[in-house]
Amino acid sequence: MKPTLFLSDLHLSPDRPATADAFEAFCRGPAREAAAVYVLGDLFDWWIGDEQLDEPFAARAAAALRRVTAANAPVSVARGNRDFLYGARFEHATGATLLPEQVVIDTLGTPTLLLHGDELCTSDLDYQRYRARMRAPDTARRLLALPAFVRRWMARSLRKKSRDQTALKPESILDVAEDAVEAAFRAHGVTRMIHGHTHRPATHHVNVDDRPCERIVLADWHDRGHWLEAGAHGLVRREIG
Repeated sequence: MKPTLFLSDLHLSPDRPATADAFEAFCRGPAREAAAVYVLGDLFDWWIGDEQLDEPFAARAAAALRRVTAANAPVSVARGNRDFLYGARFEHATGATLLPEQVVIDTLGTPTLLLHGDELCTSDLDYQRYRARMRAPDTARRLLALPAFVRRWMARSLRKKSRDQTALKPESILDVAEDAVEAAFRAHGVTRMIHGHTHRPATHHVNVDDRPCERIVLADWHDRGHWLEAGAHGLVRREIG
């Protein structure tokens, strides 16, 4: 039985060579042997549009994914809060399929909701307003109409602003909101959810309308790779250096 692998928040960047090396090791080994691979957002630290594939670092990462899909291991990629401007060229270069914001798949016989997770952080009102504005189709069209160097400057500026603002916010509003989690379970009628974004890996057990539900938070990649494996041994967390 080939396993299905879930990962999130790699934040690939030339500034983080250890993470890039771990990603390439993951693509050479575990990913190629998988039944399917799901990347649940923030594969890259930022994505200014598919012109980024002209840069050596992004091209190298895309080639690593292409080798996975060429080995007949399907790869699906969700847009995160840092990399929501993927387009058709990215899909063609990697062989991956872009996911909708939320999708339900079967995982070991259990319908499972997959999402990046930032939409669950509803206590952070400033971020949710920003998210709604940036993810609007008209905004994406306007951004992609700008020269690439302008988008790159904007991405760096927004990343710095995000770090500065996050440092000033209380921890309580940076995590998911319980009512948003419960609403997502109800909306999709599932009892399992897998997401990233918060960089707080854990498995949470909650009751929603008298149904026992499981919310699995994926780890971010810092100097090692982390993923969740759904296979013959159930749900197991794995890592690679």
